[in-house]
Amino acid sequence: MQKNNRIVIVGAVLLAVLLAVLGTVWASTRPAVSAGSKTITVEVIHKDESKKSFTYTTDEEYLDKVLVGEGLVEDNQGPYGLYIEEVDGERADYNVDGGYWSIEQNGERAATGATEIPVHDGDHFALIYTVG
Repeated sequence: MQKNNRIVIVGAVLLAVLLAVLGTVWASTRPAVSAGSKTITVEVIHKDESKKSFTYTTDEEYLDKVLVGEGLVEDNQGPYGLYIEEVDGERADYNVDGGYWSIEQNGERAATGATEIPVHDGDHFALIYTVG
């Protein structure tokens, strides 16, 4: 019985150490946010390739909060954050034409969704209707 207790204690300690290491890695590798007022530009490129530009001044730290707060996109929170289906009144439906909204930040395709993209003063974002 004492051997089983020792195994459980060692397992619990190892699990705690693993969680601490993973938490440290996560905290040190996530993108930095900037506090305070920021001015950003969001360019919308529609399916027909027409473009509209919006300039926002915000205290929000992440792009999803800006887009929803300004009414540019619908608040469609899913299990992984904001799922952008409609931008500036145009809906993308992957099941219809393979369309979706891709995001660029400062000219480079975003590696994450809007929920995880921090905004910094002077950032330029593009929401691009993309097919396939």
